[in-house]
Amino acid sequence: MKRTTTAGLACAAALGLFAAVLPTTFIATPAQAAPIVVPPHTPIEYPANLALTGTATASSVESAASGNTVDKAIDNNTGTRWSSNYVDATWFQVELAVAGPIDHVKITWPNAAAREYTLQTSADGVAWTDVKVITSATGPGRVDVEQLDVANTKFIRMQGAKRWAAYGYSISEFEIYAKPQPILPDSLALVPQPAESATTADGTFRLLPSSKIVASGDAVAAATYFAQKARKSTGFALPVVEGTATANDVAFTVGAELSEDKPESYTLQADANGVKVAANTAAGALNGVQTLRQLFPQWIESQTTVHTPWTVEGVVISDYPRYEHRGVGIDVARSFYTVDEMKEHIDNAAQFKMNRLHIHLTDDQGWRIAIDQPAAADNPAGIKYTDLTDISGKTAMNTNGSQSEVGHTGSYSKSDYQDIVKYAGDNGMMVIPEIDMPGHTTAALHAIPELNSAKSAPKPKPGNATPDAQGTGDVGVSSFDADNPATYEFTKEVLTQLAAMTPGPFIHIGGDESHVTKTPDYNKMIKAFTKQVNDLDKRVIGWNEYGSADLPPNSVIQLWIGGGKSEADKIIKNDAKVILSPAPKTYIPQKQDNSEQFGGTWACSGPCTLQTHYDWDPAQYITGIGDDRILGVETVQWGEWIRGMDQTESYQYPRTLATAEVGWSQQANRNYADFAKRAGKLGGRMALEGLNHFNTAGVNWSTAPAAPETAPAVVDLATLPENSPVDLGIPATVFNGGEYLTMKNLPANSWLLAAVHGLAAGTPGEGIQALAAEPGTGPATTEWVRSNAAGEAPLTIPTDAAPGDFTVTVQDAEGILIGFAGMRIAAEVPETTPPATTEPSDDTTPPATTKPATDPATTKPATTPATDSTTSAVATQGTVHTTAPSNGNSTDDLANTGSTSSLLIGGALLALIAGLLTLAVSRRHSSTH
Repeated sequence: MKRTTTAGLACAAALGLFAAVLPTTFIATPAQAAPIVVPPHTPIEYPANLALTGTATASSVESAASGNTVDKAIDNNTGTRWSSNYVDATWFQVELAVAGPIDHVKITWPNAAAREYTLQTSADGVAWTDVKVITSATGPGRVDVEQLDVANTKFIRMQGAKRWAAYGYSISEFEIYAKPQPILPDSLALVPQPAESATTADGTFRLLPSSKIVASGDAVAAATYFAQKARKSTGFALPVVEGTATANDVAFTVGAELSEDKPESYTLQADANGVKVAANTAAGALNGVQTLRQLFPQWIESQTTVHTPWTVEGVVISDYPRYEHRGVGIDVARSFYTVDEMKEHIDNAAQFKMNRLHIHLTDDQGWRIAIDQPAAADNPAGIKYTDLTDISGKTAMNTNGSQSEVGHTGSYSKSDYQDIVKYAGDNGMMVIPEIDMPGHTTAALHAIPELNSAKSAPKPKPGNATPDAQGTGDVGVSSFDADNPATYEFTKEVLTQLAAMTPGPFIHIGGDESHVTKTPDYNKMIKAFTKQVNDLDKRVIGWNEYGSADLPPNSVIQLWIGGGKSEADKIIKNDAKVILSPAPKTYIPQKQDNSEQFGGTWACSGPCTLQTHYDWDPAQYITGIGDDRILGVETVQWGEWIRGMDQTESYQYPRTLATAEVGWSQQANRNYADFAKRAGKLGGRMALEGLNHFNTAGVNWSTAPAAPETAPAVVDLATLPENSPVDLGIPATVFNGGEYLTMKNLPANSWLLAAVHGLAAGTPGEGIQALAAEPGTGPATTEWVRSNAAGEAPLTIPTDAAPGDFTVTVQDAEGILIGFAGMRIAAEVPETTPPATTEPSDDTTPPATTKPATDPATTKPATTPATDSTTSAVATQGTVHTTAPSNGNSTDDLANTGSTSSLLIGGALLALIAGLLTLAVSRRHSSTH
């Protein structure tokens, strides 16, 4: 039980006043801690898949899909498959390189599964032994892991007995293991995987209504970012202040040598003493925020307040990225995204430490960025630049195969674009704009007559000044004219205006698929365009085709196709850096599963799965090109098929999670099974954000069930049993309105209805819905609370409750009583009451677990403000940043150093002495029940 003395209050008042009037020069700067050390972890050894060195055969290969050969089932790629003819009694088998034991097999069935089959083994491939018969009630898209425990065999066979449907059998991967898969520890559910991390036994951090976010200098931006994210879901004020952090505060620090000597590095330590995020740079601190979000319960992402314990288990992390460029490419040319939709793209990607937003602003189908009309003297060709958006901002993709929805039209004004750039920057992302040329230029040619000349393509119809708009997905059909002076005048003006509103160092000029442009003309234009970018003090990026030209120093090649010696030669010849976006590993419009209605399959000869996007090493992708030349990786969303955010997100996620980890995490730390387990735990988090992800087969996706819409009838106090079914752990003490309690021993991970009975009418607290109660008891106030895995849930004492005895009840969603306890509420605390001090209690009175008495309170009301009953947090004293709601002292308040300060200091000392004299005669009374 806690006890607070009146003397303590007086002392605290005096000390608070004393601290408040100190000149700022008296406030010591918090010492910077040395980088934390993460204990080394034991590497996990995974058994080898014996099928990869074996030989596959089958009784048939599907006649209608002759490319689905047997080797596709043992190629370590779930995006390919073997498929059979339409016969029940079909078999597929693998001959092992060496005979030996078999522990288990794993079979991935993509789109045509077995309803019943037998797993058989053989020493010679002639005589077979039935080992296990499998019957499944789950259709295609499942993964079967079957324990066999065979001592020795050379062959293993899937002998089909009954197909799932009219089609044959289809196996993406037939995996064979001699040893059990390791039981993966419950690793931190973090994506991307940190460089170093370890759990600790140093206690649990609790974020409370009284918590502060402590930061100064370069750390304030990250601190404010976190506070703004967390306020919505917690309902807490979370002011951003300077000062010394307490055990329930989150502290951010930026300074030299606080984290690894690597770009964007940070450290994070959470335990019962608080959360501390430290970094060498502001960017590193923001990376720490994104990790901290994932360490909190998933409800931290809720857009509305959730009453749940906001805890972080003990952990230490030292982290930094593998690559500096971790990009998301968005095609707004084929189908447009509004400013708000682009911000949603940014929100989605930034939380996974993606730090580049590549916007494909122009293509054959549309032009999306406004270009102002220059002065006549600067426009000798007489080009009407405003027609770019007035005309080609209204064009887009037409329908495409099974995609019956046309592309969305629209364009960005300069202020729109700058809004996107700023929002991206606030979220740690740099915008890279792309003007695709000399090919993919039909939209520009359609809007600007002066660009249409002898070598431009396509040609206008007879009588027209410009070609028709292109609504198809055809590529390689357009080109600027290398001999037309207006071409270079146009590109210089566009690039100049674009550079002026792009603070980042890069401009992308495309350069891909210029199939109708003759090579000398292509090289001439690329040379001119890259020089224009360089003259604007920007670094140029282009797709890998432009690497065949001579590029200026510091150029960057973005690879989307190929990866052999010819691509390496382009990079080395130009002494360039490379961004890897290989289509099989990063292209989003490619289907990730055959169940998807839209999308291509050319990149992977079938679906490009989550595992396909994850299982690759950038340093091994281009022959002879290692990490020293790799700027990073980028996932790219093209708009041939995809329309709107819901579709886009389901194609991007979870595959963007894979690219985020490829770009951030150290290669030695990465394993798909572990990644899939961690990614699955983010399912509920993404649901709370409204992020629509595809439910990849084989991943156990978590959920985030909403609180019930209808509350059950509140329990009648007259029906309570003599003893509470569980001890709710509410301390036997006097509480104040607004205090924050932690109830215990509740059903885990459940929505529960908490009620406080006996309140005066019309006094519901914040977030409390007033409900009718039985006559004679006074109304009850209720709120839904969400328990955590430890069976804990919070309870906030209604702020306007009159002094007296009350009853707390907890019910489940069906109305079943979980537990109850008595509680005594003190008089309302005046707003001017200073922070209270608390001291440990030697009172051993246990919490009430029997039906509470209804006698009015007879103890003296206490005057302690809200604290958590499980802690002894003291409010942080410090400077509140104006970017956040302020509960502390302003810098101006602390800066007064004149004679008034001397008088105030003397008064504070007198108040301190008076408080000490009161110590012997005053104390707070405990509850009598």
